[in-house]
Formats: sequence, structure tokens, C-alpha cells
Amino acid sequence: MRRTVGQSDGPAERASLVFPSDCPTVRRSLLSLSVAVISAASLSSCTPVTTRPDFRPDPRALVAILNARPERVTLGIDSLVPAESLEVERFNAIDGYVETVWYDTRAHRARHHERDMADLSATVKIRFWADPWVPGQTRLTVEPVYRPRVDPSRVERDLEVILPKDDEGYKIAQKLVDKLKQRFGVPKAVQEAPAPPPPPPPANPHPPNP
Repeated sequence: MRRTVGQSDGPAERASLVFPSDCPTVRRSLLSLSVAVISAASLSSCTPVTTRPDFRPDPRALVAILNARPERVTLGIDSLVPAESLEVERFNAIDGYVETVWYDTRAHRARHHERDMADLSATVKIRFWADPWVPGQTRLTVEPVYRPRVDPSRVERDLEVILPKDDEGYKIAQKLVDKLKQRFGVPKAVQEAPAPPPPPPPANPHPPNP
């Protein structure tokens, strides 16, 4: 018998209709798709994102052990830096990282653009890494650097040089470390440790003739 348009199916025909979601193959495909979407969302939410640079501090940087967790030390740095007329460019308490804007130690002004850096030898940047040490303590690394020249064809990091101890920028970094030691304290074991021996004098490249 021919059906007319709009005529409803009978009970038997309706029972035999199968919707896509009722098909086992389709159900498995939908389940796989749902798992893939959930996994992608989980991975995107757990992808590690850090404000720290992708390089390590210079081995000659200042190092201090403090009686506080990295988060507290990082917050302490952020509160002390403005007192030295420095501006913060990067800050993240969770990552334990602080980085200042370039600062002209002679003009006592921040330099936000390379075109403003008229005195490269006096323009410095200070970076702070606050890393977990033993529970409740922080290993703080402070790196004061400058750039002796500007070269747009090279990465900024490749041009940086750590400051000598008698430089004004290094003295600012040392002053901040001393203030952090006063605020948080230093472990007793560190206080009692003997001072490291001074580095050996450089070899004489022109020894006297016998």
C-alpha cells in the first residue's frame, strides 16, 4: 500500500527506526570524539606557562639563602625595588621571578626603549630568581647586567654582560639582597659557614726574564 505524504508510520515501522545515536558504531565514534575534546581541553589548561626567561642566570650572579618561601621573597622583591627608583618589567610570585626595566644609574631614570639608552655603560637591568631550597627557605639568585653595545641582529641576551662589583648597578643589586636578608633572615648554617676563599690572582702573561 502506498503512503501519502504526512501519513504517520505504524507502531511496527516506528519501532524499526534507528536514530544515529542508537547505533553502536556511532555511539563509539561520539564517545571517542568526546574523550578527545576533553583531553585537549585538559592539556590546554595544564600547559606550563612561565614568565621566567628561557636561560639560566650567569654563574657569577649574587646568591643568597633566605628564611622564607619563594612566593614571600618574590613579593618582598617587588615591594623593595621601587625604593631604588627601579621599575618592574616582569613579576610573578608563583614562578618566583622578577625583572626590572633598564635603568640609567647616572641619570637615575628608567629606560623603556633602546633609543633612550644614551649611556649604555650605565644602563643596567636586574633579574631575580627565587627557587625553593629546603622546606621554608629560598635560594635567591640576583643578576645585574648591562649591554656594552646594541646590535639589532643579535638576541639581547647574547649582548649582556654581568656588572663588576664596583659598578653602581651591582651595588644596587647588593643593597637589595642585604635588605631581603634583613627582612627574612638567613639560616644559621649559612651564617656560620666560612667565607669562600678569594679567587686566585690572574696569571702574569709576561713573566720577568731570569
